[in-house]
Amino acid sequence: MGDLARMSELQYGKIPELEKQLEAATQLEGKTMRLLRNKVTDAEIAEVLARWTGIPVSRMMESEREKLLRMEQELHHRVIGQNEAVDAVSNAIRRSRAGLADPNRPIGSFLFLGPTGVGKTELCKALANFMFDSDEAMVRIDMSEFMEKHSVSRLVGAPPGYVGYEEGGYLTEAVRRRPYSVILLDEVEKSASGCLQHSVAGTG
Repeated sequence: MGDLARMSELQYGKIPELEKQLEAATQLEGKTMRLLRNKVTDAEIAEVLARWTGIPVSRMMESEREKLLRMEQELHHRVIGQNEAVDAVSNAIRRSRAGLADPNRPIGSFLFLGPTGVGKTELCKALANFMFDSDEAMVRIDMSEFMEKHSVSRLVGAPPGYVGYEEGGYLTEAVRRRPYSVILLDEVEKSASGCLQHSVAGTG
């Protein structure tokens, strides 16, 4: 009778109690695993990067295609009028991002003409902000400082074998320090012809 009593106690007392404890532990483990996942989502990565960079999460999660399709609209938030210039810039950027441009050359080279105050510089700032999320991504170079022919080396660096070759030029160093940027060559009509050829052609 002792064995039967012991077996009955185990079958109807201890075992059901242990099963309940096991079930409770399994449920608790499931909750813990949900809190401690071994994978992160795209949204969580974007949220962390947004805190680091200050770029809104919505812009990070947005596809490049969606972004480029509304390019004109975004540029016109800051540039009043100038429809032809905005359209030309937007179309050139889209062509480049579609793989229809030389990867070894700038995305685009644009010559903006007009009197002071019509939006030439502001369009460059708006483009820098749109492409690289900051007005600081626009690098301005005053080309009136490169009026003499010999100033080409100051702009793009001295040729190999010449003094100052290792130092680089004003333009090349600006691009090296910030490769993802919009380069504004201001007062370009005042520069020497050699400087203009190097800067507009994207060579040097």
